[in-house]
Amino acid sequence: MINLKRISTKSEGLMRYLMVHLLSDKLPLYIVNEHPKSGGTWIGQMLSKALDVPFPRNQFPELRSCIMHGHYIRPWGMKNVVILWRDGRDVMVSWYHHCLFVNQSGRNKPLVNMMRDKLGFSNYDNVSDNLPKFMEFCFTNQPPMRFSWKDFANSWINVSGVIYTKYENFRQYPTEELQKVVLELTGTKLSYEKALEIVEEFSFEKQTGRKSGQEQKSSFLRKGIVGDWKNNFTQESCEIFDHFAGKELINLGYELNHEWAKLK
Repeated sequence: MINLKRISTKSEGLMRYLMVHLLSDKLPLYIVNEHPKSGGTWIGQMLSKALDVPFPRNQFPELRSCIMHGHYIRPWGMKNVVILWRDGRDVMVSWYHHCLFVNQSGRNKPLVNMMRDKLGFSNYDNVSDNLPKFMEFCFTNQPPMRFSWKDFANSWINVSGVIYTKYENFRQYPTEELQKVVLELTGTKLSYEKALEIVEEFSFEKQTGRKSGQEQKSSFLRKGIVGDWKNNFTQESCEIFDHFAGKELINLGYELNHEWAKLK
């Protein structure tokens, strides 16, 4: 039986891929690129408002100027790119929940079914005990992304013409960081008042009705904090992450050396 929904999803993905790599400087497109669960949807929403261009999500893209949010590993042909970094340890915790718990929309259900079938944990709520195996699986097998957080970091670090920002910066001083990104992206200054208005509109509290740190496993916006890895990493988790991506963590400025992995 022909799966029309799957065909439509693949066609949408191909269209986005071609637009991003071939048309980003012509329409223009503004590309928010990240490893999944780094805060890209949030940043895309704010940039859409700041630049007054649409942010088409979960729909077939149109050939016009807009925000394009994605997870692209190869820089070729891409212009107007904002690379959003996030501490890989926090990414792993958030990615665990996205891969192994169906969210409210149900859009990640096929992913959850596949990952649960491959990992076979007896208790998925036991995040701390499961993380080492989950991370090793992601760093060595890499489904469904075809690349790991380490691969993404190595592919995009020190790429000329790219605007870099961090999820942590947006959490700590969102108004100033939004102004900085808009200025670097367009050469146009966004007023502090307008940036503050946008930040407040798309705050975690406004979008979820919860305070940052109040977890809801079934929500796409699960917890919204920095440093949650410290609540979930065991000593084994520290050693596993450091083994596979400790160098990248240092290269991106999240640690000065490998000593963090010995302090748990």
